[in-house]
Amino acid sequence: MKIEKKILKEYFDKIESGEKNFEIRLADWACSAGDTLVLKEWDNESEKYTGREIEKNVKYISKTKEIGFYSDEDIEEFGFQIIGFD
Repeated sequence: MKIEKKILKEYFDKIESGEKNFEIRLADWACSAGDTLVLKEWDNESEKYTGREIEKNVKYISKTKEIGFYSDEDIEEFGFQIIGFD
């Protein structure tokens, strides 16, 4: 399956350079090893996509409820997924 997600410039650049090879996202959508994650760079100031995107093959998923970036309600309902890719 091909999955498209927004990503901020600072994280896009690190993934593009190879420095970062994972994502931590709210697990409110399905993602499995073998899927293709299409990360589309998002500019928060203009509230628009920049046109840059990168495709990554998902190779590992780990879900947890023990990270505090989101509201307690969202964490309780969805948990988290840590997405590793090549």
